[in-house]
Amino acid sequence: MAFYPDERLGLFIDGANFYSALRALDIEIDYSRLLDEFRRRGRLVRANYYTALVEDQEFSPLKKMVDWLDYNGFTIITKSAKEYTDISSGRKRIKGDMDVDITVDALSAADWLDHIILFSGDGDFCPLVKAIQRKGVRVSVVSTTLSNPPVASDDLRRVADSFIELSDLAPLLGRPLRDDDDAGAL
Repeated sequence: MAFYPDERLGLFIDGANFYSALRALDIEIDYSRLLDEFRRRGRLVRANYYTALVEDQEFSPLKKMVDWLDYNGFTIITKSAKEYTDISSGRKRIKGDMDVDITVDALSAADWLDHIILFSGDGDFCPLVKAIQRKGVRVSVVSTTLSNPPVASDDLRRVADSFIELSDLAPLLGRPLRDDDDAGAL
């Protein structure tokens, strides 16, 4: 992964997709270390974290994490999510897609960034990556192909300037989950 010390970097984290990749690999990320690592690689200008929140929940570990991120160097972009029950499986699901928010913000930021790092494996971002590249901005994608099924779309990996395997970053940014960690902790 090529980074240059004088390039302006922007991190765009698709919270739900990134969480899925972390869970698939049993990795817990230290978000302070994540910021520090990318500050060492260039001039970190922006670190956006996107997630949908269920508004009516009394307690949510995600809200605690989002508050921490907000106070520690990240710009948090949220929207209300809707909780519903999937009729076919009977499981509770949450709907709150942040793709449009990420796309609009990343396209705008491409006017003043040199390198965008997209933390998502969602193939829907292929047109976004191509549009950013047409503006002369490099795009790296952070996700994983080592899960079953892979979280990272093959198409997204192909269009990105570089693909960063999340498991390769684990020694720099994370630690293995402990058995006593709850499901919501990141």
